[in-house]
Amino acid sequence: MLDVALVISLTLVGLALLLNLFRLTIGPDMPDRILALDTMYVNSIALIVLMGLWLNTKTYFEAALLIALLGFISTVAVCKYLLRGDIIE
Repeated sequence: MLDVALVISLTLVGLALLLNLFRLTIGPDMPDRILALDTMYVNSIALIVLMGLWLNTKTYFEAALLIALLGFISTVAVCKYLLRGDIIE
């Protein structure tokens, strides 16, 4: 039963990643593209955690934590660049 739920979840998260990629390439302006990229980070974290559950290993959870930290930092940096024109003051 858990295997069926994991396969369905992996499929839906993969579809969400494809839709985010579409929004990233076609987005009308820069804030929409930044939001799509941030959502892709969250979806990739969900995909990695689901893969860790499916393969029953702990290594994937550490990778998900690393991607979460890098995704947050990069989103903040890009937003600061758009607002101020400079990342470091």
